[in-house]
Amino acid sequence: MSEAVSHAAGASPVEYIQHHLTNLHVGDGVASLDLDTLFFGWLLAAALVWLSFLVGRQLTAGTPGRLQNLLEAMVEFVDQQVKDIFPGRNPLVGPLALTIFMWVFLMNAMDLIPVDLLPLTARALGIHHLRVVPTTDLGTTFGLALSVFALIVYYNIKVKGPGGYLAMFLFHPFGKFLVPVNILMTAIEEVAKPVSLALRLFGNMFAGELLFMLIALLAFAGYPLLLQGLEGHLGALVKAGVLELSQVLLASLWSIFHILVITLQAFIFMLLSIVYLGLAHADDH
Repeated sequence: MSEAVSHAAGASPVEYIQHHLTNLHVGDGVASLDLDTLFFGWLLAAALVWLSFLVGRQLTAGTPGRLQNLLEAMVEFVDQQVKDIFPGRNPLVGPLALTIFMWVFLMNAMDLIPVDLLPLTARALGIHHLRVVPTTDLGTTFGLALSVFALIVYYNIKVKGPGGYLAMFLFHPFGKFLVPVNILMTAIEEVAKPVSLALRLFGNMFAGELLFMLIALLAFAGYPLLLQGLEGHLGALVKAGVLELSQVLLASLWSIFHILVITLQAFIFMLLSIVYLGLAHADDH
């Protein structure tokens, strides 16, 4: 049963949502550090490294297992995306794209865990705030996006040279007679890359997390009816049961649809990263 039910007598729906949207953190303002985001993000990264190591030790060319088949299919899929989009060849882009896709997918998939399960477990251990989906934290999405952007700047300078990279700001897109406009337009274009990467992922995952909370809030309506039904009103008990059943069905349906969302968002983040790195390698920009 939802934490909303267990605290219905002393908490409102707004307080419930605010509680679930509060990170376990230290410090305040720009110096704040979200400990739960770091914990789950690095835990999933470690799980990904361990899984890769485990499969790497047991690689077989004869009859591969299901896990090896799955990972090989994923590697081939990502490799095909790189071949279709990325100009030329760079040994970093393929592994980077695969890492982005798998890590972002795993972080997104934390949203499929029942919304109150881990927070209630943490509460029993004396931890009063816990958010378990790292990609619902702007710090995570901007951290990933800025890492990709740093590579974009690096390869722009490496491929075009410092002068060529500077010329891109001075003379693109309107030529040498509109240098101030060119600088402004190109700066906006470049800054938009990490901002769009970060906000797209954050916005979609935050919306999914919020919808799970709203579904859980059906228990707020059912809790008073349940108490009334236990005191002898059969109709109230039936209504409470209907609300609980509705909550389970809605959560199940949204979880099934959300599998598509979390996969699509990981794919889009990976795809745009490849596209932006490909543009950085194009010396005719």
